[in-house]
Amino acid sequence: MAHTAVRDSGMQTSRPRTALPPLPAARASRLAVRTVRTVTCQRPQTSLLSRPKSSITPELHSARRENLTCRSTAVSKTDGSSEFSGDDKADSSSAVKTPEYSPEFKKARLVTFLGLWVGYAAFYLTRNSLTYVAPVMLNDPALSLNLSQVGGLTSILPLAYGMSKFLSGVLGSRTSPTVLLAGGLMATALVNIAFGFGNAYLYFCVIWATNGILQGLGAPACARMLTSWYAGKERGQWWAFWTASNNVGGFAAPILAGSAANKLGWRWGMYAPGIVGIVLGIILLGVTKDSPESAGFPPVEETATKKNDSGEKVKVKGPSMMESLTNECLKNPYIWALAIIYFFVYTVRQGVTSWFIFYLLKAKGVQDSATAAVRVSGLELGGLAGSLAAGWLSDKMVARASESGGGMVGARVKVVMGFSAATVAALAAFWVCPNIAWMQWGCVALVGFALYGPQMLIGLCGAEVVSPPSVSACQGFLGWIAYLGAAGAGAPLAMIVQKFGWNALFTTLIGAAAINLLLLAPMVNLKSYPQQQAAGKVA
Repeated sequence: MAHTAVRDSGMQTSRPRTALPPLPAARASRLAVRTVRTVTCQRPQTSLLSRPKSSITPELHSARRENLTCRSTAVSKTDGSSEFSGDDKADSSSAVKTPEYSPEFKKARLVTFLGLWVGYAAFYLTRNSLTYVAPVMLNDPALSLNLSQVGGLTSILPLAYGMSKFLSGVLGSRTSPTVLLAGGLMATALVNIAFGFGNAYLYFCVIWATNGILQGLGAPACARMLTSWYAGKERGQWWAFWTASNNVGGFAAPILAGSAANKLGWRWGMYAPGIVGIVLGIILLGVTKDSPESAGFPPVEETATKKNDSGEKVKVKGPSMMESLTNECLKNPYIWALAIIYFFVYTVRQGVTSWFIFYLLKAKGVQDSATAAVRVSGLELGGLAGSLAAGWLSDKMVARASESGGGMVGARVKVVMGFSAATVAALAAFWVCPNIAWMQWGCVALVGFALYGPQMLIGLCGAEVVSPPSVSACQGFLGWIAYLGAAGAGAPLAMIVQKFGWNALFTTLIGAAAINLLLLAPMVNLKSYPQQQAAGKVA
Protein backbone atom coordinates (compact mmCIF):
# COMPACT_ATOMS: atom_id res chain seq x y z
CA MET A 1 0.00 0.00 0.00
CA ALA A 2 1.34 3.49 -0.84
CA HIS A 3 2.37 5.54 2.16
CA THR A 4 3.03 9.28 2.74
CA ALA A 5 4.89 11.16 5.48
CA VAL A 6 2.91 13.57 7.60
CA ARG A 7 4.80 15.99 9.87
CA ASP A 8 3.20 16.41 13.29
CA SER A 9 5.00 18.21 16.19
CA GLY A 10 8.38 17.48 14.71
CA MET A 11 7.81 13.72 14.39
CA GLN A 12 7.21 11.73 11.23
CA THR A 13 4.73 8.91 11.03
CA SER A 14 3.61 6.81 8.13
CA ARG A 15 -0.09 6.56 7.37
CA PRO A 16 -2.03 5.36 4.34
CA ARG A 17 -3.20 8.11 1.99
CA THR A 18 -6.78 7.03 2.43
CA ALA A 19 -6.66 7.46 6.17
CA LEU A 20 -6.03 11.21 6.56
CA PRO A 21 -7.50 12.48 9.85
CA PRO A 22 -10.49 14.82 9.64
CA LEU A 23 -9.89 18.52 10.13
CA PRO A 24 -10.99 20.13 13.39
CA ALA A 25 -14.55 21.40 13.14
CA ALA A 26 -13.65 25.07 13.65
CA ARG A 27 -10.96 24.99 10.97
CA ALA A 28 -13.20 23.14 8.54
CA SER A 29 -15.92 25.72 9.08
CA ARG A 30 -13.56 28.58 8.34
CA LEU A 31 -12.32 26.91 5.18
CA ALA A 32 -15.88 26.21 4.08
CA VAL A 33 -16.83 29.85 4.55
CA ARG A 34 -13.82 30.95 2.53
CA THR A 35 -14.61 28.43 -0.22
CA VAL A 36 -18.24 29.49 -0.50
CA ARG A 37 -17.36 33.16 -0.66
CA THR A 38 -14.70 32.58 -3.26
CA VAL A 39 -17.18 30.74 -5.47
CA THR A 40 -19.69 33.56 -5.00
CA CYS A 41 -17.18 36.15 -6.15
CA GLN A 42 -16.22 34.09 -9.19
CA ARG A 43 -19.71 33.87 -10.65
CA PRO A 44 -20.01 35.03 -14.23
CA GLN A 45 -20.82 38.74 -14.42
CA THR A 46 -24.48 38.63 -15.36
CA SER A 47 -25.67 42.08 -16.44
CA LEU A 48 -29.39 42.49 -15.98
CA LEU A 49 -29.20 45.99 -17.36
CA SER A 50 -28.32 44.58 -20.79
CA ARG A 51 -31.22 42.15 -20.92
CA PRO A 52 -34.85 42.72 -21.89
CA LYS A 53 -37.11 42.76 -18.89
CA SER A 54 -38.99 39.69 -20.04
CA SER A 55 -35.82 37.56 -19.88
CA ILE A 56 -34.89 38.49 -16.32
CA THR A 57 -35.45 35.50 -14.06
CA PRO A 58 -35.24 35.29 -10.28
CA GLU A 59 -31.95 33.42 -10.69
CA LEU A 60 -30.52 36.31 -12.70
CA HIS A 61 -31.71 38.77 -10.09
CA SER A 62 -29.92 36.70 -7.46
CA ALA A 63 -26.75 36.56 -9.54
CA ARG A 64 -26.91 40.28 -10.09
CA ARG A 65 -27.14 40.97 -6.37
CA GLU A 66 -24.20 38.65 -5.70
CA ASN A 67 -22.12 40.36 -8.37
CA LEU A 68 -22.88 43.82 -7.02
CA THR A 69 -22.00 42.82 -3.45
CA CYS A 70 -19.03 40.62 -4.34
CA ARG A 71 -16.45 43.34 -3.79
CA SER A 72 -17.89 44.21 -0.39
CA THR A 73 -18.28 40.70 1.05
CA ALA A 74 -16.46 40.05 4.31
CA VAL A 75 -13.47 37.72 3.76
CA SER A 76 -12.82 35.48 6.74
CA LYS A 77 -9.27 35.15 7.97
CA THR A 78 -7.89 31.97 9.49
CA ASP A 79 -8.52 33.33 12.96
CA GLY A 80 -12.21 33.72 12.25
CA SER A 81 -12.15 37.54 12.09
CA SER A 82 -13.47 39.55 9.14
CA GLU A 83 -12.01 42.24 6.91
CA PHE A 84 -14.30 44.86 5.37
CA SER A 85 -13.56 47.18 2.49
CA GLY A 86 -14.91 50.70 2.23
CA ASP A 87 -17.95 49.35 0.41
CA ASP A 88 -18.78 47.16 3.39
CA LYS A 89 -19.08 50.21 5.56
CA ALA A 90 -21.62 51.55 3.15
CA ASP A 91 -23.49 48.24 3.25
CA SER A 92 -23.57 48.22 7.02
CA SER A 93 -25.11 51.67 6.97
CA SER A 94 -27.75 50.75 4.42
CA ALA A 95 -26.21 52.93 1.75
CA VAL A 96 -27.68 52.75 -1.73
CA LYS A 97 -25.44 50.97 -4.25
CA THR A 98 -24.94 52.12 -7.79
CA PRO A 99 -25.34 49.24 -10.28
CA GLU A 100 -22.85 48.50 -13.02
CA TYR A 101 -24.51 49.77 -16.18
CA SER A 102 -24.35 48.03 -19.53
CA PRO A 103 -23.66 49.99 -22.75
CA GLU A 104 -27.26 49.39 -23.84
CA PHE A 105 -28.59 50.88 -20.63
CA LYS A 106 -26.26 53.88 -20.80
CA LYS A 107 -27.38 54.60 -24.36
CA ALA A 108 -31.09 54.40 -23.49
CA ARG A 109 -30.58 56.61 -20.46
CA LEU A 110 -28.59 59.22 -22.37
CA VAL A 111 -31.25 59.42 -25.07
CA THR A 112 -33.93 59.95 -22.44
CA PHE A 113 -31.86 62.58 -20.65
CA LEU A 114 -31.18 64.51 -23.85
CA GLY A 115 -34.88 64.36 -24.64
CA LEU A 116 -36.03 65.76 -21.32
CA TRP A 117 -33.20 68.34 -21.38
CA VAL A 118 -34.16 69.69 -24.80
CA GLY A 119 -37.84 69.41 -23.95
CA TYR A 120 -37.54 71.46 -20.77
CA ALA A 121 -35.42 74.07 -22.54
CA ALA A 122 -38.23 74.35 -25.11
CA PHE A 123 -40.69 75.07 -22.29
CA TYR A 124 -38.72 78.27 -21.70
CA LEU A 125 -39.15 79.24 -25.34
CA THR A 126 -42.93 79.15 -24.99
CA ARG A 127 -42.82 80.66 -21.47
CA ASN A 128 -40.62 83.69 -22.18
CA SER A 129 -41.82 84.47 -25.69
CA LEU A 130 -44.12 87.31 -24.60
CA THR A 131 -41.25 89.11 -22.86
CA TYR A 132 -39.55 89.73 -26.21
CA VAL A 133 -42.71 90.12 -28.27
CA ALA A 134 -44.41 92.68 -26.01
CA PRO A 135 -42.29 95.68 -27.08
CA VAL A 136 -43.32 95.07 -30.69
CA MET A 137 -46.96 94.64 -29.65
CA LEU A 138 -46.91 98.11 -28.09
CA ASN A 139 -46.10 99.56 -31.50
CA ASP A 140 -49.09 97.87 -33.17
CA PRO A 141 -51.84 100.54 -33.40
CA ALA A 142 -54.47 97.87 -34.03
CA LEU A 143 -54.02 96.50 -30.48
CA SER A 144 -54.06 99.83 -28.61
CA LEU A 145 -52.12 98.33 -25.68
CA ASN A 146 -50.39 100.41 -23.03
CA LEU A 147 -47.50 99.60 -20.72
CA SER A 148 -49.74 98.85 -17.74
CA GLN A 149 -51.67 96.26 -19.73
CA VAL A 150 -48.46 94.58 -20.85
CA GLY A 151 -47.33 94.53 -17.22
CA GLY A 152 -50.59 92.87 -16.27
CA LEU A 153 -50.05 90.19 -18.90
CA THR A 154 -46.56 89.42 -17.64
CA SER A 155 -47.88 89.08 -14.07
CA ILE A 156 -50.55 86.55 -15.00
CA LEU A 157 -48.19 83.75 -16.01
CA PRO A 158 -46.16 83.33 -12.76
CA LEU A 159 -49.32 83.34 -10.66
CA ALA A 160 -50.89 80.63 -12.81
CA TYR A 161 -47.60 78.78 -13.08
CA GLY A 162 -47.09 78.49 -9.32
CA MET A 163 -50.48 76.89 -8.78
CA SER A 164 -50.00 74.73 -11.85
CA LYS A 165 -46.75 73.23 -10.52
CA PHE A 166 -48.60 72.12 -7.42
CA LEU A 167 -51.62 70.64 -9.22
CA SER A 168 -49.66 69.03 -12.05
CA GLY A 169 -47.23 67.54 -9.55
CA VAL A 170 -50.06 65.86 -7.66
CA LEU A 171 -51.84 64.67 -10.81
CA GLY A 172 -48.53 63.63 -12.34
CA SER A 173 -47.95 61.03 -9.62
CA ARG A 174 -50.14 58.63 -11.61
CA THR A 175 -49.48 59.83 -15.16
CA SER A 176 -46.70 58.92 -17.55
CA PRO A 177 -43.97 61.58 -17.20
CA THR A 178 -43.20 61.27 -20.91
CA VAL A 179 -46.81 62.11 -21.73
CA LEU A 180 -46.74 65.02 -19.29
CA LEU A 181 -43.52 66.43 -20.73
CA ALA A 182 -44.27 65.98 -24.43
CA GLY A 183 -48.00 66.68 -24.14
CA GLY A 184 -47.42 69.74 -21.98
CA LEU A 185 -44.86 71.12 -24.41
CA MET A 186 -47.15 70.68 -27.40
CA ALA A 187 -50.05 72.24 -25.48
CA THR A 188 -48.03 75.34 -24.54
CA ALA A 189 -46.87 75.54 -28.15
CA LEU A 190 -50.46 75.57 -29.37
CA VAL A 191 -51.29 78.27 -26.82
CA ASN A 192 -48.45 80.43 -28.15
CA ILE A 193 -49.80 80.03 -31.66
CA ALA A 194 -53.32 80.85 -30.46
CA PHE A 195 -51.98 83.99 -28.78
CA GLY A 196 -50.70 85.15 -32.15
CA PHE A 197 -54.23 85.06 -33.58
CA GLY A 198 -55.62 87.40 -30.91
CA ASN A 199 -56.53 91.08 -31.02
CA ALA A 200 -58.28 91.79 -27.70
CA TYR A 201 -56.66 92.34 -24.30
CA LEU A 202 -59.08 90.04 -22.45
CA TYR A 203 -58.35 87.28 -24.97
CA PHE A 204 -54.63 87.72 -24.36
CA CYS A 205 -55.14 87.47 -20.59
CA VAL A 206 -57.10 84.20 -20.82
CA ILE A 207 -54.67 82.64 -23.28
CA TRP A 208 -51.59 83.62 -21.28
CA ALA A 209 -53.09 82.35 -18.02
CA THR A 210 -53.70 79.05 -19.82
CA ASN A 211 -50.06 79.01 -20.84
CA GLY A 212 -49.03 79.47 -17.21
CA ILE A 213 -51.16 76.51 -16.15
CA LEU A 214 -49.69 74.26 -18.85
CA GLN A 215 -46.12 75.34 -18.08
CA GLY A 216 -46.32 73.52 -14.76
CA LEU A 217 -46.36 70.11 -16.46
CA GLY A 218 -42.69 70.15 -17.39
CA ALA A 219 -40.68 70.19 -14.16
CA PRO A 220 -42.50 67.42 -12.21
CA ALA A 221 -42.28 65.11 -15.24
CA CYS A 222 -38.54 65.68 -15.58
CA ALA A 223 -38.03 65.16 -11.84
CA ARG A 224 -39.74 61.78 -11.97
CA MET A 225 -37.67 60.58 -14.91
CA LEU A 226 -34.42 61.76 -13.35
CA THR A 227 -35.06 59.98 -10.06
CA SER A 228 -36.03 56.82 -11.96
CA TRP A 229 -33.02 56.72 -14.28
CA TYR A 230 -30.26 57.93 -11.94
CA ALA A 231 -29.21 56.43 -8.62
CA GLY A 232 -28.65 58.62 -5.59
CA LYS A 233 -24.85 58.66 -5.82
CA GLU A 234 -24.87 60.13 -9.34
CA ARG A 235 -28.12 62.07 -9.36
CA GLY A 236 -26.80 65.45 -8.26
CA GLN A 237 -24.64 66.22 -11.27
CA TRP A 238 -27.31 65.05 -13.73
CA TRP A 239 -29.94 67.10 -11.92
CA ALA A 240 -27.61 70.08 -12.29
CA PHE A 241 -27.18 69.38 -16.02
CA TRP A 242 -30.96 69.29 -16.35
CA THR A 243 -31.49 72.62 -14.56
CA ALA A 244 -28.96 74.18 -16.93
CA SER A 245 -31.54 73.68 -19.68
CA ASN A 246 -33.59 76.60 -18.37
CA ASN A 247 -30.56 78.88 -18.77
CA VAL A 248 -30.15 77.69 -22.34
CA GLY A 249 -33.87 78.04 -23.05
CA GLY A 250 -33.88 81.51 -21.53
CA PHE A 251 -30.92 82.45 -23.71
CA ALA A 252 -32.56 81.09 -26.88
CA ALA A 253 -35.94 82.79 -26.32
CA PRO A 254 -34.88 86.32 -27.35
CA ILE A 255 -33.02 84.93 -30.35
CA LEU A 256 -36.02 83.00 -31.67
CA ALA A 257 -39.05 84.98 -30.50
CA GLY A 258 -37.42 88.41 -30.48
CA SER A 259 -35.85 88.05 -33.92
CA ALA A 260 -39.05 86.69 -35.46
CA ALA A 261 -41.10 89.51 -33.94
CA ASN A 262 -38.73 92.23 -35.16
CA LYS A 263 -38.39 90.86 -38.68
CA LEU A 264 -41.81 89.30 -39.38
CA GLY A 265 -44.16 91.02 -36.93
CA TRP A 266 -45.16 90.28 -33.33
CA ARG A 267 -47.49 87.45 -34.31
CA TRP A 268 -44.60 85.46 -35.75
CA GLY A 269 -42.78 86.04 -32.49
CA MET A 270 -45.43 83.76 -30.97
CA TYR A 271 -45.79 81.41 -33.93
CA ALA A 272 -42.08 80.53 -34.10
CA PRO A 273 -41.74 79.13 -30.54
CA GLY A 274 -45.05 77.35 -31.04
CA ILE A 275 -43.91 75.55 -34.16
CA VAL A 276 -40.63 74.52 -32.54
CA GLY A 277 -42.48 73.26 -29.47
CA ILE A 278 -44.86 71.06 -31.48
CA VAL A 279 -42.02 69.47 -33.46
CA LEU A 280 -39.96 68.76 -30.35
CA GLY A 281 -42.99 67.40 -28.48
CA ILE A 282 -43.62 64.82 -31.20
CA ILE A 283 -39.96 63.77 -31.08
CA LEU A 284 -40.04 63.44 -27.28
CA LEU A 285 -42.93 60.98 -27.42
CA GLY A 286 -40.76 58.65 -29.47
CA VAL A 287 -37.39 58.88 -27.72
CA THR A 288 -37.95 59.37 -23.98
CA LYS A 289 -38.85 56.56 -21.59
CA ASP A 290 -40.53 56.94 -18.22
CA SER A 291 -38.13 54.67 -16.34
CA PRO A 292 -35.61 51.85 -16.87
CA GLU A 293 -38.42 49.32 -16.39
CA SER A 294 -40.41 50.82 -19.26
CA ALA A 295 -37.34 50.43 -21.49
CA GLY A 296 -36.79 46.79 -20.52
CA PHE A 297 -34.20 47.24 -17.77
CA PRO A 298 -34.38 46.71 -14.01
CA PRO A 299 -34.53 49.74 -11.69
CA VAL A 300 -31.26 51.48 -10.79
CA GLU A 301 -32.09 51.14 -7.10
CA GLU A 302 -33.71 48.32 -5.19
CA THR A 303 -37.51 48.37 -5.29
CA ALA A 304 -39.31 47.82 -2.03
CA THR A 305 -40.80 44.31 -1.73
CA LYS A 306 -42.83 42.38 0.77
CA LYS A 307 -43.87 38.77 1.17
CA ASN A 308 -47.37 37.73 0.17
CA ASP A 309 -49.44 34.97 1.74
CA SER A 310 -47.44 32.36 -0.20
CA GLY A 311 -44.14 33.66 1.10
CA GLU A 312 -43.13 35.11 -2.27
CA LYS A 313 -41.64 38.57 -2.56
CA VAL A 314 -43.85 41.01 -4.43
CA LYS A 315 -43.40 44.67 -5.27
CA VAL A 316 -44.86 47.07 -2.74
CA LYS A 317 -47.71 49.03 -4.27
CA GLY A 318 -47.00 52.75 -4.42
CA PRO A 319 -49.15 55.32 -2.66
CA SER A 320 -52.25 56.76 -4.29
CA MET A 321 -52.38 60.34 -5.53
CA MET A 322 -53.92 61.65 -2.31
CA GLU A 323 -51.62 59.49 -0.17
CA SER A 324 -48.64 61.00 -1.94
CA LEU A 325 -49.90 64.49 -1.19
CA THR A 326 -51.06 63.99 2.39
CA ASN A 327 -48.76 61.34 3.88
CA GLU A 328 -45.49 62.05 2.08
CA CYS A 329 -45.82 65.79 1.46
CA LEU A 330 -48.17 67.60 3.81
CA LYS A 331 -47.39 65.34 6.79
CA ASN A 332 -43.65 65.29 6.17
CA PRO A 333 -41.92 67.97 8.29
CA TYR A 334 -38.83 67.88 6.09
CA ILE A 335 -40.87 68.71 2.99
CA TRP A 336 -42.36 71.69 4.83
CA ALA A 337 -38.91 72.84 5.91
CA LEU A 338 -37.62 72.53 2.35
CA ALA A 339 -40.68 74.40 1.08
CA ILE A 340 -40.03 77.34 3.41
CA ILE A 341 -36.38 77.38 2.36
CA TYR A 342 -37.47 77.31 -1.28
CA PHE A 343 -39.79 80.25 -0.57
CA PHE A 344 -36.86 82.40 0.56
CA VAL A 345 -34.58 81.18 -2.23
CA TYR A 346 -37.11 82.32 -4.83
CA THR A 347 -37.73 85.56 -2.96
CA VAL A 348 -34.04 86.35 -3.29
CA ARG A 349 -33.88 85.15 -6.89
CA GLN A 350 -36.88 87.17 -8.05
CA GLY A 351 -35.74 90.16 -6.03
CA VAL A 352 -32.36 90.10 -7.75
CA THR A 353 -33.92 89.61 -11.19
CA SER A 354 -36.56 92.30 -10.79
CA TRP A 355 -34.75 95.01 -8.82
CA PHE A 356 -31.03 94.99 -9.57
CA ILE A 357 -31.51 96.89 -12.84
CA PHE A 358 -33.62 99.53 -11.09
CA TYR A 359 -31.04 99.73 -8.28
CA LEU A 360 -28.29 100.49 -10.80
CA LEU A 361 -30.44 103.10 -12.52
CA LYS A 362 -31.80 104.84 -9.43
CA ALA A 363 -29.09 104.40 -6.82
CA LYS A 364 -25.91 104.05 -8.88
CA GLY A 365 -26.73 106.48 -11.66
CA VAL A 366 -26.21 104.12 -14.59
CA GLN A 367 -27.12 106.04 -17.73
CA ASP A 368 -29.75 103.77 -19.31
CA SER A 369 -31.52 100.44 -18.95
CA ALA A 370 -29.48 98.79 -21.72
CA THR A 371 -26.25 99.53 -19.88
CA ALA A 372 -27.74 98.31 -16.61
CA ALA A 373 -28.93 95.12 -18.30
CA VAL A 374 -25.39 94.38 -19.47
CA ARG A 375 -24.09 94.75 -15.92
CA VAL A 376 -26.58 92.23 -14.54
CA SER A 377 -26.20 89.81 -17.47
CA GLY A 378 -23.73 87.78 -15.44
CA LEU A 379 -26.56 86.43 -13.29
CA GLU A 380 -27.56 83.61 -15.67
CA LEU A 381 -23.97 82.77 -16.60
CA GLY A 382 -22.95 82.59 -12.95
CA GLY A 383 -26.10 80.64 -12.20
CA LEU A 384 -25.26 78.04 -14.83
CA ALA A 385 -21.79 77.54 -13.36
CA GLY A 386 -23.18 77.45 -9.83
CA SER A 387 -25.77 74.81 -10.64
CA LEU A 388 -23.19 72.52 -12.22
CA ALA A 389 -20.73 73.05 -9.38
CA ALA A 390 -23.37 72.39 -6.73
CA GLY A 391 -24.47 69.17 -8.41
CA TRP A 392 -20.91 67.89 -8.77
CA LEU A 393 -19.96 68.80 -5.20
CA SER A 394 -23.12 67.33 -3.71
CA ASP A 395 -22.49 64.00 -5.46
CA LYS A 396 -19.00 63.94 -3.95
CA MET A 397 -20.50 64.61 -0.54
CA VAL A 398 -23.12 61.90 -1.04
CA ALA A 399 -20.44 59.35 -1.96
CA ARG A 400 -18.53 60.22 1.19
CA ALA A 401 -21.68 60.02 3.30
CA SER A 402 -22.56 56.59 1.91
CA GLU A 403 -19.16 55.27 2.97
CA SER A 404 -19.41 56.65 6.49
CA GLY A 405 -23.08 55.82 7.03
CA GLY A 406 -24.25 59.44 6.94
CA GLY A 407 -27.46 60.77 5.47
CA MET A 408 -27.34 61.21 1.70
CA VAL A 409 -29.87 64.06 1.68
CA GLY A 410 -28.05 65.63 4.60
CA ALA A 411 -24.88 65.63 2.50
CA ARG A 412 -26.64 67.77 -0.11
CA VAL A 413 -28.05 70.00 2.64
CA LYS A 414 -24.50 70.81 3.73
CA VAL A 415 -23.73 71.97 0.20
CA VAL A 416 -26.87 74.13 0.21
CA MET A 417 -25.72 75.70 3.47
CA GLY A 418 -22.36 76.56 1.94
CA PHE A 419 -23.97 78.15 -1.11
CA SER A 420 -26.48 80.03 1.08
CA ALA A 421 -23.62 81.54 3.08
CA ALA A 422 -21.97 82.47 -0.22
CA THR A 423 -25.22 84.15 -1.31
CA VAL A 424 -25.11 86.37 1.77
CA ALA A 425 -21.51 87.34 0.99
CA ALA A 426 -22.20 87.95 -2.72
CA LEU A 427 -25.22 90.16 -2.02
CA ALA A 428 -23.17 92.19 0.44
CA ALA A 429 -20.37 92.52 -2.11
CA PHE A 430 -22.73 93.89 -4.77
CA TRP A 431 -24.26 96.25 -2.20
CA VAL A 432 -20.92 97.92 -1.40
CA CYS A 433 -19.41 97.52 -4.88
CA PRO A 434 -18.22 100.82 -6.44
CA ASN A 435 -19.85 102.02 -9.63
CA ILE A 436 -17.39 100.21 -11.90
CA ALA A 437 -18.97 98.17 -14.68
CA TRP A 438 -16.73 95.08 -14.62
CA MET A 439 -16.78 94.87 -10.83
CA GLN A 440 -20.57 95.09 -10.72
CA TRP A 441 -20.85 92.47 -13.44
CA GLY A 442 -18.55 90.18 -11.47
CA CYS A 443 -20.50 90.65 -8.24
CA VAL A 444 -23.77 89.85 -10.01
CA ALA A 445 -22.19 86.72 -11.50
CA LEU A 446 -21.13 85.68 -7.99
CA VAL A 447 -24.70 86.22 -6.78
CA GLY A 448 -25.95 83.97 -9.58
CA PHE A 449 -23.32 81.32 -8.83
CA ALA A 450 -24.21 81.20 -5.14
CA LEU A 451 -27.98 81.51 -5.60
CA TYR A 452 -28.65 78.96 -8.32
CA GLY A 453 -26.91 76.17 -6.42
CA PRO A 454 -29.56 76.08 -3.65
CA GLN A 455 -32.31 76.62 -6.21
CA MET A 456 -31.26 73.41 -7.94
CA LEU A 457 -30.46 71.30 -4.87
CA ILE A 458 -33.58 72.05 -2.80
CA GLY A 459 -35.75 70.40 -5.43
CA LEU A 460 -33.38 67.43 -5.56
CA CYS A 461 -33.46 67.05 -1.77
CA GLY A 462 -37.24 67.04 -1.89
CA ALA A 463 -37.19 64.35 -4.58
CA GLU A 464 -34.87 62.11 -2.56
CA VAL A 465 -36.66 62.29 0.77
CA VAL A 466 -39.92 60.76 -0.52
CA SER A 467 -40.78 57.54 -2.35
CA PRO A 468 -40.35 57.57 -6.16
CA PRO A 469 -44.12 57.54 -6.90
CA SER A 470 -44.53 60.67 -4.74
CA VAL A 471 -41.77 62.71 -6.36
CA SER A 472 -44.11 64.57 -8.73
CA ALA A 473 -46.55 65.51 -5.97
CA CYS A 474 -43.81 66.83 -3.71
CA GLN A 475 -42.09 68.68 -6.54
CA GLY A 476 -45.38 70.33 -7.38
CA PHE A 477 -45.92 71.34 -3.76
CA LEU A 478 -42.39 72.73 -3.45
CA GLY A 479 -42.78 74.62 -6.72
CA TRP A 480 -46.04 76.19 -5.59
CA ILE A 481 -44.49 77.48 -2.37
CA ALA A 482 -41.42 78.68 -4.27
CA TYR A 483 -43.49 80.81 -6.62
CA LEU A 484 -45.35 82.32 -3.71
CA GLY A 485 -41.92 83.50 -2.61
CA ALA A 486 -41.29 84.87 -6.09
CA ALA A 487 -44.58 86.76 -5.94
CA GLY A 488 -43.47 88.21 -2.60
CA ALA A 489 -40.50 89.80 -4.32
CA GLY A 490 -42.81 92.02 -6.36
CA ALA A 491 -45.17 94.44 -4.66
CA PRO A 492 -43.93 93.79 -1.08
CA LEU A 493 -40.32 94.60 -2.00
CA ALA A 494 -41.49 97.63 -3.96
CA MET A 495 -43.23 98.93 -0.84
CA ILE A 496 -40.10 98.33 1.24
CA VAL A 497 -37.93 100.25 -1.23
CA GLN A 498 -40.39 103.12 -1.46
CA LYS A 499 -40.65 103.46 2.31
CA PHE A 500 -37.12 102.69 3.51
CA GLY A 501 -34.87 103.12 0.47
CA TRP A 502 -32.56 100.86 -1.52
CA ASN A 503 -30.48 99.79 1.47
CA ALA A 504 -33.58 98.09 2.83
CA LEU A 505 -33.74 95.97 -0.31
CA PHE A 506 -30.36 94.44 0.44
CA THR A 507 -31.01 93.93 4.14
CA THR A 508 -34.22 92.09 3.22
CA LEU A 509 -32.54 89.86 0.64
CA ILE A 510 -29.56 89.13 2.88
CA GLY A 511 -31.90 88.37 5.77
CA ALA A 512 -33.86 85.90 3.64
CA ALA A 513 -30.68 84.07 2.65
CA ALA A 514 -29.45 84.02 6.26
CA ILE A 515 -32.74 82.58 7.55
CA ASN A 516 -32.20 79.59 5.28
CA LEU A 517 -28.98 78.75 7.11
CA LEU A 518 -30.96 78.35 10.34
CA LEU A 519 -33.66 76.26 8.65
CA LEU A 520 -31.13 73.97 6.99
CA ALA A 521 -29.07 73.20 10.09
CA PRO A 522 -31.40 70.52 11.59
CA MET A 523 -31.29 68.51 8.33
CA VAL A 524 -27.53 67.94 7.98
CA ASN A 525 -27.95 64.23 8.84
CA LEU A 526 -31.17 63.63 6.91
CA LYS A 527 -31.26 60.25 5.19
CA SER A 528 -32.76 59.55 1.78
CA TYR A 529 -35.93 57.53 1.33
CA PRO A 530 -34.06 54.32 0.33
CA GLN A 531 -31.86 54.68 3.42
CA GLN A 532 -34.90 55.15 5.65
CA GLN A 533 -36.55 52.19 3.97
CA ALA A 534 -33.51 49.98 4.54
CA ALA A 535 -33.48 51.00 8.19
CA GLY A 536 -37.16 50.07 8.55
CA LYS A 537 -38.28 53.64 9.29
CA VAL A 538 -40.66 53.78 6.30
CA ALA A 539 -42.62 51.08 4.51
